[in-house]
Amino acid sequence: MGATGRAWMPGCERGSLNKNAMDILAASLSRAGLEQLTQIDNPELQIFLAKYIELCQPSKVYVVSDDIGDWNYVRQAAMRNHEEAQVKLKNHTVHFDAYGDQGRDKKNTRYLVEDPNYLEPELNQMDRKTGLEEIHSLMKGIMAGKELYICFFSLGPVDSKYAIPCVQLTDSAYVAHSENLLYRTGYNLFVRKGQKARFFRLVHSQGRTSEGGLGLRVCSDLDKRRVYIDLKDETVFSVNTQYGGNSIGMKKLAMRLAINRACSEDWLTEHMFIMSVSARYGRKVYLTGAFPSMCGKTSTTMVPGESILGDDIAFLRNAGDCVRAVNVEKGMFGVIHGINPKDDELQWKALKDPNNEVIFSNVLVKPDGDVYWDGMDKEIPEKGINHSGLWQKGKKDAEGKDIPVSHKNARFSISLANLENVDIRLEDPVGVKIRGMIYGGRDSDTWVPVEEAFDWVHGIITKGASLESETTAATLGQSGVMVFNPMSNLDFLSVPVGTYVQKNLEFGAKCQNPPRIFSVNYFLKDTESDRYLNSKTDKHIWLKWIANRVHGDADAVSTPTGMIPTYGDLKELFKEVAGREYPQEDYVRQFSFWSQSHLSKIDRLLVLYRDRVKNTPPILFEVMEQQKARIEKLRNEKGNVVSPFEL
Repeated sequence: MGATGRAWMPGCERGSLNKNAMDILAASLSRAGLEQLTQIDNPELQIFLAKYIELCQPSKVYVVSDDIGDWNYVRQAAMRNHEEAQVKLKNHTVHFDAYGDQGRDKKNTRYLVEDPNYLEPELNQMDRKTGLEEIHSLMKGIMAGKELYICFFSLGPVDSKYAIPCVQLTDSAYVAHSENLLYRTGYNLFVRKGQKARFFRLVHSQGRTSEGGLGLRVCSDLDKRRVYIDLKDETVFSVNTQYGGNSIGMKKLAMRLAINRACSEDWLTEHMFIMSVSARYGRKVYLTGAFPSMCGKTSTTMVPGESILGDDIAFLRNAGDCVRAVNVEKGMFGVIHGINPKDDELQWKALKDPNNEVIFSNVLVKPDGDVYWDGMDKEIPEKGINHSGLWQKGKKDAEGKDIPVSHKNARFSISLANLENVDIRLEDPVGVKIRGMIYGGRDSDTWVPVEEAFDWVHGIITKGASLESETTAATLGQSGVMVFNPMSNLDFLSVPVGTYVQKNLEFGAKCQNPPRIFSVNYFLKDTESDRYLNSKTDKHIWLKWIANRVHGDADAVSTPTGMIPTYGDLKELFKEVAGREYPQEDYVRQFSFWSQSHLSKIDRLLVLYRDRVKNTPPILFEVMEQQKARIEKLRNEKGNVVSPFEL
């Protein structure tokens, strides 16, 4: 049944408004759908749903509960609506985004705020009233002739104080299906919480579509693509886009809302993995880690013999005597480029298992129906169908550039439960005790492979708030440029950078035993040969040292910037973990202290925090100046380059 034409009256009193909302819902939903919604005692939810049903005017509305039958309906709709297509293996489907809709749209992703000076210019804000008027005009009637899916989710384990209820409105069965793989269903959470539910709101429409490869429907109006985040009403709007980073509202879009809420409630929402590493004497150590894109974040969580609890977003809370964390998600929306049986055995096995439900996006579908992606360690097919339509070797884009066999940002969606190394405490409602926090970036000449901060304040400021990462020629056309990315979270901050740093400092100060803070760098290079000084497998040794260190089972050498491993500890770990010798000359090359590059880094950051960052805590300047003085003292005494054996 179509939506009613009754006018929406935002000025009405709450009681009449709710009655009006129920009238709209009754006219728009099936009897079963209406009964499902009335099980949730939350007038605010009813008003929200009615408002956007009236605005978007879907021809049909389907309420998705936690029931498997409802989710089977969504999966079938993704096929029926030509948003996904079956590929060779059972339970595997493929989805294509429009050719120009292959990544997060930073330009058109904006915070809607009432104070024009609230955020730094880089965080892309606009006037709330203007933004709401624009997005509502774009959404008016946008779902005509389509089916709207009302989906309920939980950020974090459902039976947990971490859980944030979320309601997603979307006319894309692909988006709903993806979220079902990535997030815990939350209909029963809404029922249980009723009027106490403080929920996030997410509204998405793919807009007008046209036919792409395999007959799949892709977005047509990319010039009208918008992703707006209303911080006041905790609402995300996403229109005229299908790419998961723009349309799967539960992911980085809801994360922006969660950062804002966390900063007002003294907990943290972080762009971090959670994993466990086995330490000496059978101890199991849980670690979190924040890494910018292409810096080894996922590969760190997948090192052999350890377990993954999450690869992307974490909620952290102060438990008094320690910090505990949960994975916001239950699945992985991962970059598929380079996954092969040699380098990523566990992910490869999960993606090639026909019993696992997998959605592939923007890969190549071969003539035999199997999928292919760049870097899968097999011969590139001669032809197939990908995000550009019919594809064959040598196909060019409008600018005459080769179109790759699969997009460099091609993805997969899969539940973590399908990975052999998933941690048994994924659904633990109390979270896991975090003993160490790691910050890592792509740095060719400054940070050593692994280092521990002196304390929480020193770590947050000189590791987290000082995180930079070099660009690569493959992505931006110019390599070696250091990009400022505090806590690897700059793209998603919904509070001023200085406020965010201050909240991190306060969080640890209120905990009796905050996690120890470490930095890692897998990309240190030899200055003469320009070759990496770390091998791909070395990251496991750095993790083992961290795990031992938090229990006092590893020694350290003090430097002006923190504590580094002793040669003896690393020599033993290389033999134990990697089965190979660790020559002294490798240790010297990897852990020598280069004063000038550290001083240059501090000078860059001081300018940033003085000139561009709002609300920078004064202690940041104090800690950085103290570190600068220690470095200058060492340089004056022992020269610019100092062997770790001389520290």
